Amino acid sequence: MNLKEWIFTTDHKRVGVLYLIGSIAAFVVAGIMAVLMRIELTTLGPTITDSATTYNVWLYVHGAVMILGFQIPALTGFAANFGIPLMIGAKDVAFPRLNAFSVWLFFMGVIMALLTFVVPDPPDIMWTGYPPYSITTSGNTALYTFTVLLIGFASILAGINFLTTIIFMRAKGMTWNKLNIFTWTIAGSFVMQLIYVPVLGVAVLLISFDKYLGTYFFDPAKGGDVLTYQNLFWFYSHPAVYVIFLPFFGLLMDIFATFAKNPIFNYKTAVYGGVWGIVIISGEVWIHHLYVSGMPDWLRIGQMVTTLMISVPVGLLTISLVGTLYKGSITFQTPMLYALGTAFLFLIGGLTGIPLAVTALTVNLSETYYVVGHFHYVMAVSGTLAIFAGVYYWFPKITGRMFNERWGHIGFWFHFVGANIIFWTMMDVGVRTGLSRRYYDWAQWPEVANEQMIMTVGTGILAIGFVIMLFNWLLGAIIGAKAPDNPWGSASLEWTTTPCAPPHGNWATPPVLADDWSPYAYDKRKG
Repeated sequence: MNLKEWIFTTDHKRVGVLYLIGSIAAFVVAGIMAVLMRIELTTLGPTITDSATTYNVWLYVHGAVMILGFQIPALTGFAANFGIPLMIGAKDVAFPRLNAFSVWLFFMGVIMALLTFVVPDPPDIMWTGYPPYSITTSGNTALYTFTVLLIGFASILAGINFLTTIIFMRAKGMTWNKLNIFTWTIAGSFVMQLIYVPVLGVAVLLISFDKYLGTYFFDPAKGGDVLTYQNLFWFYSHPAVYVIFLPFFGLLMDIFATFAKNPIFNYKTAVYGGVWGIVIISGEVWIHHLYVSGMPDWLRIGQMVTTLMISVPVGLLTISLVGTLYKGSITFQTPMLYALGTAFLFLIGGLTGIPLAVTALTVNLSETYYVVGHFHYVMAVSGTLAIFAGVYYWFPKITGRMFNERWGHIGFWFHFVGANIIFWTMMDVGVRTGLSRRYYDWAQWPEVANEQMIMTVGTGILAIGFVIMLFNWLLGAIIGAKAPDNPWGSASLEWTTTPCAPPHGNWATPPVLADDWSPYAYDKRKG
């Protein structure tokens, strides 16, 4: 492998692989922080640290890196870069050099986050950066600010690039209603990124201005308001849930169609009602994160309605996902297993999120472990397993080799069982005992000792699943059997018209599609 070619590459596929390497490295770091937190929480009182500040650093790195350094870059960086041009028949993205610049901005952001463990005053701000704590603490709030700005700017550049690519670089005959669902979901995600990322950038800049330049945006004594930051933060951060949700759901739908050999059920409803319904409503649901922060009652009620409303487009996508399996010739290779597991976890997360939209319930559940369990079900582990499904799905296309199916299945079951042990237990103790999140010492709740031990055991099981999967990828890429050009029998363009792995430029001449072509033309095959 020529290292120089990878460093200076503008090939969308290699850029995608670089995003994957960076995001998996970020996942490892964030995962280590989760393991440290779980070990600390295993027993009553101090376990491996007696410092709340140290625990807060672990919490900050876990939350911020898992979302900004792993999930969003893996989906809108790796998956979009590797998959979209191949799916739409483009030789590359619209702006290849800008694309390469964005991945290196992302790596700079990851390096900035890792400096947390080097600087003498690491950020002590949780992962949200809420003032006044983030302003009064001795921690390095500026490091948090610049990390977010670097990764956010990379997202903005990618959004401009991919929306231009999808609009103007589709193959001849690739009409809008012939796009893969994944392509639609990436387009919707980048529309949201372009709208909401600048808002987050402003929010984190203002907390650094208050701390280091002496402004008073969030100081009530000087006319500021701490809730302004919370509104700005969640105005981005709740749509960010759908920035993650849409691509991972798009991946699931394409995987379901491939391994069920069925067309997408209710394709147009999923696209125009589901994907774009989420894009439109996503900016109207952030206040439920502030229900216990002094919001007026009339605003709570209004946003309770909009929060519940977003379940309609999400429901449309879910119906299409499940309907795609109907009368399908389903096979259970590793990508499909991960996709099915993701769908199950998301179903639990989605249903347990409904109480958090209802003001009468969420004021009692807001600061408990129930929220942590729900959040991880609906986005963290669901999005993560969907990313793993996508890597397994495209593994032959990326490497030209096959992974080991047996070890793929074993790794999945460790992931699935571990995740359910941890996060179902979290929701249970949150409802039963009111156990508060973010505490590094749970002396007020001695009755949850057994549950804390169970959650730590679940974390160990989950970690074993990741190690198995990572070794499966590495060994498959090095010594795996040579992959056939279309190992899954997909009808999608990236599988039917390019070899494993595709050359630079993808095609000597971009494909021209017939009028009746579809990426989901499995019904014709069965007929």
